[in-house]
Amino acid sequence: MYQALYRKWRPKTFDEVCGQDHITSILKYEVENGKVSHAYLLCGPRGTGKTSCAKLLAKAVNCKSPVNGNPCGKCSACLAIDSSTVSDIIEMDAASNNGVDYIRDIREAVVYTPAELKYKVYIIDEVHMLSSGAFNALLKTLEEPPAYVIFILATTELHKLPATIVSRCQRFDFRRIPNQVIADRVKEVCRSEDLPIDDDAALIISRMSRGGMRDALSMLELCSASGGSITAESVSRSLGISSSDEVESFVDAIARRSIADAFRIIAKIDSSHIDISVFWQSVIEFYRNMIVIKTVPSSADYLELTSAEAERCGELMKSFSYERLIYNARELDDCSARMQRNSSQRRLYAEMSVLRLCDESFDGSASNLPVRVSALEEKVSLFRNVTPDRKKAERSSENEKPRTGSVRISPEGQPDAVKEDAVSETENKKAGSEPAPERVFREFRAWPEAVELIGKENKAVSSFLRSASVLTDGEHFIIKMGNSFAADMVSRPDSLEIVANAVSSVSSSETTPSDIEVRTEKTDGNIKRDIMSDLN
Repeated sequence: MYQALYRKWRPKTFDEVCGQDHITSILKYEVENGKVSHAYLLCGPRGTGKTSCAKLLAKAVNCKSPVNGNPCGKCSACLAIDSSTVSDIIEMDAASNNGVDYIRDIREAVVYTPAELKYKVYIIDEVHMLSSGAFNALLKTLEEPPAYVIFILATTELHKLPATIVSRCQRFDFRRIPNQVIADRVKEVCRSEDLPIDDDAALIISRMSRGGMRDALSMLELCSASGGSITAESVSRSLGISSSDEVESFVDAIARRSIADAFRIIAKIDSSHIDISVFWQSVIEFYRNMIVIKTVPSSADYLELTSAEAERCGELMKSFSYERLIYNARELDDCSARMQRNSSQRRLYAEMSVLRLCDESFDGSASNLPVRVSALEEKVSLFRNVTPDRKKAERSSENEKPRTGSVRISPEGQPDAVKEDAVSETENKKAGSEPAPERVFREFRAWPEAVELIGKENKAVSSFLRSASVLTDGEHFIIKMGNSFAADMVSRPDSLEIVANAVSSVSSSETTPSDIEVRTEKTDGNIKRDIMSDLN
């Protein structure tokens, strides 16, 4: 009789359980030394080995000749458990048997000694599905069961269990299995089953399994159903996921800001067997890889990519600034959420997102501000590299008109300060004095904490200030507001006193109301226009 691969290759000993050595080593020690607990709680993601370990533990505690804590698999007890002919191993699915009556039946049955084995073992899977009444009925029995009874509870959602249940069990947390461990196991199964598979295909299956060995073997079985060699292309086709070439072509189109090419790829995906939302998740994963490669020197420690994938990802990463990578990743994630809310409009959402990915001006929110500032910085760097003759000509023309302020660019290329309005150099010379020293104002990063303190004193003032931006040179503070009425309310003496006290509390300076200036001028858009006018 044919068996599914994940059932056929279920571990026979604790040593065969993949990726959970921190748990199996303890279970083997307890079995070998006769220190078995009365209740166990196995929790973790699906397909990571919880049920397999529960069955192995039930077999090991009843085995007549265990080997280093593992069941021998040859004694009468092991053979009876494998054939499912014993009545002392009771497996229960709490998802379908979650009422209090089922637990009462267990409570009444535990008083009877095992019929064949040394221990009577109750394995309750998905225990978080039990009703509150069932949990209450289980408490006393779980805390003090007879010496010949062992409870093994398994769950994927530990947070749904009452603390009273968790405290009565020996808890083990199962981890997601590393991709390379799953890939090695997949190749081992393929060798035994005479299924030809290449390394890239095994790696794709391991990544799609999300750390679950059972899911990986189920996917392998699906991919092998068509016969022939299992390749990366056949895996993508069988699992309905996009190939790496399609994802790379799409990201390349975004990098080149080619809306037409990106639309063409989306149309191809929509007309194929691939779900657009699944393709979108692959694009998000590719962006995550690019961000890691761009920000972490030893990216190979965090990414599990083939050499070709890592090389191509590194090449495309160079086409993006750090700010644009972050903006694009957020936009892709927002689009994915919209697709989940309304699955019938997935293509429309994808195309709308492409417009914003290729041209940030389609996004009316402030989330694209870092990208726009980064583009302005590039223009400023070009402005710095003009020839001396051109610089002299530009200075002479600029001196003919008054300057009201500009953005200062730090050596690292970040806009970090705004020049305070100052008397022009010509007027200073006429007055017979040296030019006033330049006061450099930076963003006041502790402003959110200050607003929270202000809210404790006056909620109305704090509501006006939540959307304000604040610049400081360490001694003086400029509060920029977009509403004149709000600025008037904040400019009142009593309001300024509250603001000054809050700023003093969150900064190292002693601030007085006279150190604070409230303005309704120069929003971020004004600053951008000032820079552009300077460049022109």
